[in-house]
Amino acid sequence: MKVLSLALLFVLVAVNEARVFERCEAARTFKQHGLDGYEGYSLGNWVCLSYYESRFNTQAVGPPNSDGSRDYGIFQINSHWWCSNGQGPTANGCHTSCNSFLNDDITNDIECAKRIVRDPNKMGAWVAWRNHCKGRDLSRWTAGCGV
Repeated sequence: MKVLSLALLFVLVAVNEARVFERCEAARTFKQHGLDGYEGYSLGNWVCLSYYESRFNTQAVGPPNSDGSRDYGIFQINSHWWCSNGQGPTANGCHTSCNSFLNDDITNDIECAKRIVRDPNKMGAWVAWRNHCKGRDLSRWTAGCGV
């Protein structure tokens, strides 16, 4: 019985581990979900953004921001504006729990990111994009990926 309990524990731990995408895997996934050219942003912008925000880690949670909010998932979606983490006021623009951005299925992360770039700040909503991706040659982010 103890062995079975330990085996079950290891399975549960493995299921909850973060998925960290490889660069080309992220590019292909983003393209499949319609991000290439979405709101005028090339695929390279999305790959660059997700690298600098989370290092492609689906379970990344940022440290508390100055307003007490936190950032979640592969795109580091902010709890003050876009999701609810149950800790303080939120606009919850994507109408979801922040924890929903921490699993390996990034479909809802992508849908929320699309919502964010439809806002007036567009990709400028992400500091990492402004600091590392904006106005740069982003071809290296999709090079060799077949996308």
